[in-house]
Amino acid sequence: MKGFVLAIVLFSTLIGFEAAIAEPEYTRLQMEIEVGKPADELWAIAGGYCDISLWANIECEIVSGSGNIGTVRVLLGGAITEVMVAKTALSYGYATPVKEGEFYDLYHGFMEAKPVSDSTSKLLYTIVYDVSDFPDQAAKNADMTRRRDQFDKFLLEIKRLTEK
Repeated sequence: MKGFVLAIVLFSTLIGFEAAIAEPEYTRLQMEIEVGKPADELWAIAGGYCDISLWANIECEIVSGSGNIGTVRVLLGGAITEVMVAKTALSYGYATPVKEGEFYDLYHGFMEAKPVSDSTSKLLYTIVYDVSDFPDQAAKNADMTRRRDQFDKFLLEIKRLTEK
């Protein structure tokens, strides 16, 4: 049995199977914005799975599913694929699938409209992903800053669209 395990370890090393010994480093970015409208009105503007085309101004197409868990959307002409993995009346979560030959960062996003009062709400957006493929902490920080800036702009646009 030891010989079999050793053979698998050696074979994995020879073919470059680094994923078996990966050391992921997950990071979480949480963003939120207050909106001067009830959560259901906010969600009516931002909560459709391809409403991202309105508030992020990017191409979105549903390629399978009907807007429930398991629905697949592609963004930017197929450059990004996201699968809905969670859904409530005022939220959804999604994940990106593995792409052959590319580092898998286990990217997940979650967006929620949260009631605050009868006339106000918060929009919460959280992303989680693996930053272990960046060469150093400065590169990790730069990526996190870039993503936070990008999503903060998206939240501001959703707020603008909802409150107009």
